[in-house]
Amino acid sequence: MLTLFAVLMVFQGKATFLNMERYSLSSEKRYRRWSRRNFDFVKFNAELFMQTFPNDHECVAAIDASFINKSGKKTEGLGCRYYNGSVGVSQRGLEISMISITDLKSNTAYVLDAQQTIDEEGRSRIELYANQAVKLAPTLLDLDIRYLAADAYYTKVKFISAIIPAGLHIVGKLRADANPLWLYEGVYSGTGCPCKHDGKVDFVADSDRFEHVGALDDSTEVYTKAVYASFLKRVIRVVMLRSTNGDKESHALLYSTDTELDAMTLIAYYKSRFQVEFLFRDTK
Repeated sequence: MLTLFAVLMVFQGKATFLNMERYSLSSEKRYRRWSRRNFDFVKFNAELFMQTFPNDHECVAAIDASFINKSGKKTEGLGCRYYNGSVGVSQRGLEISMISITDLKSNTAYVLDAQQTIDEEGRSRIELYANQAVKLAPTLLDLDIRYLAADAYYTKVKFISAIIPAGLHIVGKLRADANPLWLYEGVYSGTGCPCKHDGKVDFVADSDRFEHVGALDDSTEVYTKAVYASFLKRVIRVVMLRSTNGDKESHALLYSTDTELDAMTLIAYYKSRFQVEFLFRDTK
């Protein structure tokens, strides 16, 4: 690996075995033999991260996937179609699923693990992503990271129900048409089953039932409340960002499975997720 890292710092062109032979004392055949051996990149990346950042730095993990253009017929996984966010449609190619660590103080993300998405019979892709996160959960917990940020695609019960038992909390985004329920806060009547819910949440008409936290800027107010998300089968902390532009009003909904998480901290954690896009750009 030390030889390989040295070559990757100086070579020109594509990183093929034949090309790397030209810039080192190792042969193409040796590189091919080495590539068949296992190497624990997760442990290696975690060790580098721990040596780079002191323990007092607050960090958040993030997960996302990116489409990779690939021609040909022989590459494993090439026959599948994956969502290409740059054009907004599914296309034939490859996909990489990445889990990164973002240092909030420097606002910079670092790759912990990246793997190619290979479909498996009887398992959905959201289950494959969840399996990757669950495998990395012990490493994240050792780094004192408890929160995993993800976009709205990952707001699914199969993903969240797998992550929570692993010891992590999700920080994500809800769809604008999300339909959670108010938690009942009244007094128990004394007869029958205690009431748990108090009707559906109307994010426009029921703004007075939210707790006003503050403002992000002159046009964006922050509200929060713990509600029951039936589609996730659990209570979540919702943060509503209400923006006004003249006569128009819009809102964005963030959430966390940690109902005690501070609203402003939740927003900061979710914003850190966007640093993963720079990793995809630099990798490609």
